[in-house]
Amino acid sequence: MFKTNKYFVKNKGFRKFSSEVKHPSNRATEWQNAKPLSEMPTLKPLKLLWNLLPGGVYSKLDTFQLMLAVKRDIGSICWLRGAFGNPDFVMTHNPQDFEKAFRNEGPTPMRPGFEYLSYYRNVVKPDIFQGVEGLLGSQGEKWAKFRSVVNPVMLQPRNICLYLHSLSDVNKEFIERIQQIRNPRTQEVPATFVEEIHRWAVESVGVIALDHRLDMLSRKQRDATAERLIESIMTFFECAGELEFKPTIWKYYKTPTFKKLIKSLDGITTITKIFIDQAVEEIKKECKTPGVENANHKTSVLKQLIKIDKNIAMVMAMDMFLAGVDTTTTLFAGILLCLAKNPEKQEKLRNEIFQLLPQKDSELRENHLNCMPYLRACLKESLRLHPLAVGNARAQANNVVLSGYRVPKGSLVSMIHASIVRDAKYYPQPDAFLPERWLRQPRSENNVLKSKAPFQYLPFGFGPRSCIGRRISQLELELVIVRLIRNFRVEFIYSTEKAFRGAFISVPNIPLRFKFIDIEE
Repeated sequence: MFKTNKYFVKNKGFRKFSSEVKHPSNRATEWQNAKPLSEMPTLKPLKLLWNLLPGGVYSKLDTFQLMLAVKRDIGSICWLRGAFGNPDFVMTHNPQDFEKAFRNEGPTPMRPGFEYLSYYRNVVKPDIFQGVEGLLGSQGEKWAKFRSVVNPVMLQPRNICLYLHSLSDVNKEFIERIQQIRNPRTQEVPATFVEEIHRWAVESVGVIALDHRLDMLSRKQRDATAERLIESIMTFFECAGELEFKPTIWKYYKTPTFKKLIKSLDGITTITKIFIDQAVEEIKKECKTPGVENANHKTSVLKQLIKIDKNIAMVMAMDMFLAGVDTTTTLFAGILLCLAKNPEKQEKLRNEIFQLLPQKDSELRENHLNCMPYLRACLKESLRLHPLAVGNARAQANNVVLSGYRVPKGSLVSMIHASIVRDAKYYPQPDAFLPERWLRQPRSENNVLKSKAPFQYLPFGFGPRSCIGRRISQLELELVIVRLIRNFRVEFIYSTEKAFRGAFISVPNIPLRFKFIDIEE
């Protein structure tokens, strides 16, 4: 089923830099001089559980607030004991520890989370998935083999660019949808606008994951299959957040939340399988008709994966929905809020867009996005101000010293990036939206806004287990922001305090009542 792929080994994002790794003798000396793990500040399981229960000091905190509260109470590094079958882990807010932990993850990194997804595919539906677990919940060699198969397809720029025009069509329909739902007098969209963003995200992911339009934006009467898909995805994230970050006994007793999650996965699996089977039939017809099948470089991502293995294609499509809808929704909301609250930056971006799209309906070409450095700087800066996740976690392949403490081989290390993104120690003017900090400067000049320390800004992770959907997500966001800013002046007259809350990932927490005011030609 699986083949080893050189791309997995040689891709520069996965390469280990031996020059940056300490000599073994230096590591041994550092280990000997470090404090033992038992001396690291800690919070005992029962006390942590007590603090999380109703009435406890942590009970009303979201995941982002919880991590910051633990830092405040215990310090920048602590050892948290597991409960209810969960492992112990070290939590650090130190960027120097981030680098050490990432560089010590080994060739097949172990990242905790999504255990219920592996359980679903291996125990609940083994007949359907036949041992294929995907990327989200699998570990070790099983994960590495799956990733080695999908990497050449998912990370190939020309494959992603195949969807430029299809995604552009989605965004044009999104523009029309905004024009339909906004108040004709105030130009403001309803408080439920986040639901429209969700529909745009599902439609965009569906174009690539299923090679199919779900028509979630244009039809007045919604397609029942598409509606069930989006409902299942939203339910999955609602339940996953609770199972991941709150004490739960689902491994011993199937709780109502766990059962609800399984039902949502049943819905996603059933619908995905329908489209996979359709694509299989299309491939069969193409093979029987000479000249119909396109050259491989023009074949969709879905069909390329089906030709490798049907189950791999189905699992990858499901993982794209599970990892790509809520995340893209949050990223979209974050950058739009930043631009709406900083009109001078929005205008600067619009001027950049005008140079390439002189008319509202001008078509985007592949080379256009490479000529928009300010657009990409805006995306990076919004991700800094509104991080998608609280951090990253990795098991350690070898003994490592973090913040002066010995962390043994096999230990889980949680790296909390969210605590430093607005720290003046790392980012000058940390609360300001300054895309300029990400722009390249002439060699003779120094960008004083940009942090010089590495491993502070890793929104898509690092190393072999970095986000495989980064190119897809970037393309989706760039295309929709270009189209929106070319067509509208975007305003937001309300407070953005606590605009997001930490759940499984960061999610919008306020009504997104943007004003979309038409740009005059």
